[in-house]
Amino acid sequence: MRKLILAFISLFCIGANAQELNDGPYVLYCGDTVVLNSVVRGTAIRNGYPLTKKGELEVPVRFAAHPEWDFKVKLRQDMLTEPSEFAQPEKLFFISDVEGEFEGFRKLLISSKIIDEHYNWTFGKGHMVICGDLFDRGSNVPESIWLIYKLEQSAKAAGGYLHTILGNHDIMNLSGDLRYLQPKYLESAKLMGLDYMSLFTVNTELGRWLRTKNTIEKIGDNLCAHAGIAPQINELGLSLQQINALSRPYYDKASAEIKAAGESVSMFFSGNSSPFWYRGYFMEPKATEAEVDETLKLYGVKRIVVGHTIVAGNVNFYYGTKVMGIDVNHHVHDHQAALYETGKWYKVNDKGERTELKASGR
Repeated sequence: MRKLILAFISLFCIGANAQELNDGPYVLYCGDTVVLNSVVRGTAIRNGYPLTKKGELEVPVRFAAHPEWDFKVKLRQDMLTEPSEFAQPEKLFFISDVEGEFEGFRKLLISSKIIDEHYNWTFGKGHMVICGDLFDRGSNVPESIWLIYKLEQSAKAAGGYLHTILGNHDIMNLSGDLRYLQPKYLESAKLMGLDYMSLFTVNTELGRWLRTKNTIEKIGDNLCAHAGIAPQINELGLSLQQINALSRPYYDKASAEIKAAGESVSMFFSGNSSPFWYRGYFMEPKATEAEVDETLKLYGVKRIVVGHTIVAGNVNFYYGTKVMGIDVNHHVHDHQAALYETGKWYKVNDKGERTELKASGR
């Protein structure tokens, strides 16, 4: 099935102007060699380095049309699974569904004073939270992921933190469901002589990094997921650690293998109950306030923060202040996020404007 999907999508790549194609970099591990692959102006570039030199490598992330956006990333030696729970920070910045829209992402982070124009972390001990969906529709998916990878290290050095929670598009790419993938990524993989599905395996740097990320996290008073927590998940009574441990081994498994693992696993990856797909806070049949309260009580939080579903008026509160929806359409230059600072919540945009958020009756 995956090969059929790849072949179907590739049809749209025929006739593409290869000279304008830029993609990457992708870091793959081949035995005792670290291989950097990228496409620059339609030309595949490959460089190999001894694995023993990994700690000295800085991966260049380049933008042919915008060299002022270029940056370098130092590869990390250790890749540790993220904790499921964190204490309440004084400052929080929430964003979701960037999906490779690097320009808007960069501009929003600069205007919100999370970073400066040279990618230095300027948010101090604040925590930045990405509620899923790094992949598919935008033109700069790997570049956006590398920026997040880089900022994680900068945030920790400053006493802050960057959380990346996986969304349905991230799981789809890891498991071979490429129905929303922009065709350029298949074309660039072909130019590099690689199968697209080899770019994020356990033998790649970004693939290893993605597999350390969680399905759900508690950050102080906030329960953070991509889509939300359905009543069926509440009924399981699982801890956050249990949910993440149950989900993680199946991030890169095809739907048939997930179904074979049984309902206790498949409900986390498909259907209306999935934390990656649930829309019950915004669409019928909508969650009752009692069901939302049950989630808050079960995990000891004051609100649930989610992306996944675009609602007119986002970024905004729902169910009073019990749910916050942060998904906006970055693909039409609607770059917004949520900011918690000095005890207040704000909607912020890429122009540096902020609007205080109040409780909603919805």
